[in-house]
Amino acid sequence: MKAAAELILKPGKERSLLRRHPWLYDTAIGRVKGTPASGETIAVRSHDGRWLAWAAYSPSSTLRARCWSFAETDRIDASWLAARVHEAVARRAHLAAASDALRLVFGEADGLPGLIADRYADQLVVQFQAAGVEAHRETLLDALVAATGCANIFDRSDSAGRTREGLPPTFGVARGAEPPPRIGIREHRRRSWVDVRAGHKTGYYIDQRDNRELASELAKRARAQLGRPVTALNCFCYTGGFSVALAAGAGEVLSIDSSAEALALARENWQLNGLPEAGGQWQAANVFDALRSLRTDGRAFDLIILDPPKFAASHHHVDRAARAYKDINLSALRLLAPGGYLLTFSCSGAIGVELFQKIVAGAVIDAGVEALLLRRLAAGEDHPLRMTHPEGEYLKGLLLQRL
Repeated sequence: MKAAAELILKPGKERSLLRRHPWLYDTAIGRVKGTPASGETIAVRSHDGRWLAWAAYSPSSTLRARCWSFAETDRIDASWLAARVHEAVARRAHLAAASDALRLVFGEADGLPGLIADRYADQLVVQFQAAGVEAHRETLLDALVAATGCANIFDRSDSAGRTREGLPPTFGVARGAEPPPRIGIREHRRRSWVDVRAGHKTGYYIDQRDNRELASELAKRARAQLGRPVTALNCFCYTGGFSVALAAGAGEVLSIDSSAEALALARENWQLNGLPEAGGQWQAANVFDALRSLRTDGRAFDLIILDPPKFAASHHHVDRAARAYKDINLSALRLLAPGGYLLTFSCSGAIGVELFQKIVAGAVIDAGVEALLLRRLAAGEDHPLRMTHPEGEYLKGLLLQRL
């Protein structure tokens, strides 16, 4: 394959590509040969002319190029792109037994930088978050239909990342028919309604599937150990995925979210699973304030979930986010009964695993309690991490038990 344009790197800036890291920032580029268009495939070369990678060019972004391949013999065409889609879908085929809500393509991890494709039953939802995949939009949509047999694809490419790529937001039907107002999905023994138009991300937090199942098992374990139904608290509950999971062992689940609309759907999901109305309590409130009020009221819980939204949009917000994470974890630990479990999460990519653990450890110290770290938590298997691209690990969590 021969590209019409080339990126020539500054001396020493080839090291990351030699380690097969897929991103190139503008500060690494010495000069551009030719006039590549947005999303065009270009050759990347070291300052002395050595070929390094095939990449998609993004002239409007500081992340100037995302690498497709580190094999010079590859030809980045429709066949190559379709093969990546089919491989990604096939890798996840075994997960369909657990759920019909799956992430089928996860960007860089699947060799398609910037492309997200999620499946909800027979509906696909996509996000084109980078110039390269946007340039090959129709080819990739065709490949997704062919690989899945799903005729209906809805486009949720309306995130802030599109602006950074110099791309306008897109929202609407990409293939087939309009999605229904709600789509029913299954996840292990549980069911849920998903709104792919207005829901967070592509409609649902697929990445927490395994952690919801863990919460269900912990609730049952705690009930057996205590000899009674447990009390559970789900903070930032969104549409109640963790709430329904906790009901496996809880006599009472208090779910808190600032969105009345999310809480309304959470109630419906509770009913959808045939759970007793008295077992679910719903509170529309600021979680930070609600946690402090619960402590003032003398409440205690056997199992607490903290799954907040992204507190750090970039590395510029890390200090502020660290304070917020410590605040909610400190409050939760003070509400956690001895022997109780805390599942606490961060989806901020700028907050690394080690930093998150350090923040939570600080909350343990300041709460004046003793706690064990039982397990580190992450996204499910359909959100794999390419070992040469650690930035892909955005969701991290800790399972603690108070002594």
